[in-house]
Amino acid sequence: MKKYKHLFGPVPSRRFGRSLGIDLTPYKTCSFDCIFCQLGRTTTKTLERRDYVPIKEVTGELDEWIHSGGEADYITLSGSGEPTLHARFGEVIEFVRAASSIPVVLLTNGSALGIPEVRAAAAKADVVKVSLSAGDEASFNYINRPHPALNLAGLIAGMQTFRQEFDGRLWLEIFMIWGVNSTQKEVAQLAEWARSVHPDRIQLNTAVRPPAEGFVRPMPRQKLQSLTVGFDPPAEIIAEFSSDITSASKANEETILAMLQRRPCTEKDISDALGLHLNEVAKYLGKLQRTGRIETPAIRHNPYYICRSNDICSVSRN
Repeated sequence: MKKYKHLFGPVPSRRFGRSLGIDLTPYKTCSFDCIFCQLGRTTTKTLERRDYVPIKEVTGELDEWIHSGGEADYITLSGSGEPTLHARFGEVIEFVRAASSIPVVLLTNGSALGIPEVRAAAAKADVVKVSLSAGDEASFNYINRPHPALNLAGLIAGMQTFRQEFDGRLWLEIFMIWGVNSTQKEVAQLAEWARSVHPDRIQLNTAVRPPAEGFVRPMPRQKLQSLTVGFDPPAEIIAEFSSDITSASKANEETILAMLQRRPCTEKDISDALGLHLNEVAKYLGKLQRTGRIETPAIRHNPYYICRSNDICSVSRN
């Protein structure tokens, strides 16, 4: 299988089936530094919109993938940073829609939706998934650790304006953290903000993969389930609590464990060795964590994963 520079997958996704990812920014170039991010801490926190990667390279890879018989349920602008920071992300969406019948998804934290040209570009997608984790300004600063120029009121206003202009499918993902935004007051505020955005679907997620900060704890599934009816429309749970995996995923997990039995590895080591995107590696590590074969790092800062036996792995640091 050909390894691309800007494409990854298709990755199995509970939300999008088999999803081909498009990465438009360098690793962890984002407007947020969320405490729960599966890719670790943000290394470049910015609001600067520019051509982070050459669009011709991206569309060239897409053209080759499509014409080589590539199949996916969705093509998704996601990756290792905030895709709307790329000044020409709308051109990528236009290219996919012209060259393929596969629907396009934009995964965004919504921080740039206050900008008219960003809203116009985002509206080219079939599905736009925005995210929300905080009910008030203090929680926003604690959970999302945004660029200093951002605030929660502006974030919500951008989403509301985009909803008025966008006639496609708008999905809202709400990320729940046990003991952080799980109080009755916070959940009620999140539900109120969600109603004001008028999404077509509301999805609840939690930290089932190793997060940026070790103190982040997942919301128990039963508790998440009890919250679903408090949202309008009623929310669905998308957190991948199940340990069921495909044969291809099983092979990748066993390969990762075999690597760790030989020597300590970081997520990037695994990514480079197996030709997997960091998003894919995080998925596998999350499943290995849930089945008790690895442990979550206490502090998520370039950890080394090691195996203590054939089935039990832990984390050490240099």
